[in-house]
Amino acid sequence: MKLFDDIPVERPATPLLDTLDTPAALRAMSTTQLAQVADELRAYLLYSVGVSGGHFGAGLGVVELTVALHQALETPHDRLVWDVGHQAYPHKILTGRREAMPNIRHYGGLAAFPRRAESAYDTFGVGHSSTSISAALGMALAARSRGERRRVCAVIGDGALTAGMAFEALAHAGHVDANLLVVLNDNEMSISENVGGIASYLARILTSKPYTTMREGGKKVLSHLPGALELARRTEEHMKGMVSPATLFEEMGFNYIGPIDGHDLPLLLQTLRNMRDLEGPQFLHVKTCKGKGFLPAEADPIGYHAITKLEKNGETPPPLRPAPPPEKPPAAPKKKYCNVFGDWLCDMAAADARLIGITPAMREGSDLVRFSQQYPERYFDVAIAEQHAVTLAAGMACEAMKPVVAIYSTFLQRGYDQLIHDVAVQELDVTFAIDRAGLVGEDGPTHHGALDLSYLRCVPGLVVLAPADEAECRAMLSAAYHHPGPAAVRYPRGTGPGAEIPAHLEPLPIGKAEPRRESGARAGRRIALLAFGSLNTPAAEVAERLDASHLNMRSVKPLDRDAVLAAAADHDLLVTLEENVVAGGAGGAVGELLAAEGVTAPLLHLGLPDAFVEHGKPAELLAECGLDADGIEAAIRWRLVGDAAAEETR
Repeated sequence: MKLFDDIPVERPATPLLDTLDTPAALRAMSTTQLAQVADELRAYLLYSVGVSGGHFGAGLGVVELTVALHQALETPHDRLVWDVGHQAYPHKILTGRREAMPNIRHYGGLAAFPRRAESAYDTFGVGHSSTSISAALGMALAARSRGERRRVCAVIGDGALTAGMAFEALAHAGHVDANLLVVLNDNEMSISENVGGIASYLARILTSKPYTTMREGGKKVLSHLPGALELARRTEEHMKGMVSPATLFEEMGFNYIGPIDGHDLPLLLQTLRNMRDLEGPQFLHVKTCKGKGFLPAEADPIGYHAITKLEKNGETPPPLRPAPPPEKPPAAPKKKYCNVFGDWLCDMAAADARLIGITPAMREGSDLVRFSQQYPERYFDVAIAEQHAVTLAAGMACEAMKPVVAIYSTFLQRGYDQLIHDVAVQELDVTFAIDRAGLVGEDGPTHHGALDLSYLRCVPGLVVLAPADEAECRAMLSAAYHHPGPAAVRYPRGTGPGAEIPAHLEPLPIGKAEPRRESGARAGRRIALLAFGSLNTPAAEVAERLDASHLNMRSVKPLDRDAVLAAAADHDLLVTLEENVVAGGAGGAVGELLAAEGVTAPLLHLGLPDAFVEHGKPAELLAECGLDADGIEAAIRWRLVGDAAAEETR
């Protein structure tokens, strides 16, 4: 099958793939049939992701590897653990979820990542990177403890291998001598030279039964000769080192094989069959091409990491009839919050030479591209190493620099100890620009920024700000930057309400709320909506419907004490609104303040539930959680009815 240079708009013919309800059928197929399955799998992946949108390039790059793994391993009895999960779409197609793929990442559809509750073949739930080796090692050790004969394989990408957690797991695996196979899917990082004939030949030789028999037998013979065993080990190590980057992994206790061509299906099959029953920790280095089979994705693997729904040839179909000329120029598109941050970072860097930008492998996602180009000497991408990113910033702050850490809400969870121990305890001047706060959408519970207000608010000395719109986001970034201590600005994914963004860098005052509406003189109880961050938009609508007061709280920590006490004194019900879990969140801060002041006031805390919210479009999820305008209004009216009934029974 030829390479695709466009995405099929009709479901391709996949006669052999359609016969596969489970991977077991792969084990009875010939190499020729398996090659056909790989071709059909790539064609169906192109089609299904074109229909649904989603992670794209990584899956295309592991089609042959996925077929080979499921053919060589007896899944699900043998455990196959995928890292991150971006590359697991072919795995989902081969494991009984083929027809559900067009609805992946949609509300009620398949999850974007492997998920234990979704399939027995998804042995470990993921979303964040670099967990696979630790999880697989745990499975291997559990099997050994129970005396079970079970193969365990972890598939990790070269990007995920940059995290310290992956190397901690590698070091442990070599120490405990577990029967574990780690497959490195190397599709970008220059760990080794390009795949060649010598490397492929070496892989065949090093995994063959004659070689392994001779290797183990030689060890027994040489063990009786003083110094001979060490000489043989060193000779083998240096011979491998001449053609592959074996030394590092061999020193950690792994038997290293590779690199081999990850698109050479016969070679993959032969190598995996040879390696699967070897004792002890094994490491297979596979070179792949991200986006394989779709030429635009091969040329631009970053741009095609994930896609929205595509039309054939990348074109939009012409309208059925000519569109009428616009009556007025179309409005300028809204800026995403990450773009607001990216612009602010460049502007503040021009104003202050001390500014340093730091990100853990989120240059594009956090919009640091222009900053990295304009200020390369002040830009640091530390790879997938969130803990290091935070402590690196702490070290820079010790030397009078002004580090800004651009990081996703859920990724900062990984650097939480460093945030406390290395930044907050020492009261260091580090600014955290926290992207993807709140419900992020289709990536689901592993990526929802549902907890940050709770885990940040309890850290002593940390300022926490939440903008209501794009203009506030820019001003709050300036406020956090000029604050002489640790400060965080948390903002959502995507666009805001479309506020005009100022060009200046003037900060907002920290700890001061903004009254946006005062309750009128209608009959009934006076209600005050205390809204934090993104929920100011529905709060404004609900305030009009209920004739309620509306305060944009702006600052989660410190709270505007005077504004909260005044609202409590002048209203019969205070309603706090936040796109964060209620437990320990901003509403809790309001209740704590009132309790500390000895003020008794009826409170209604509205936020995300005490549960992990599923995937779907943000608007769908907000409605499900009762945090759209209709849900907020309904919750308030229900509370008023309950309060009235309670009053009547007294």
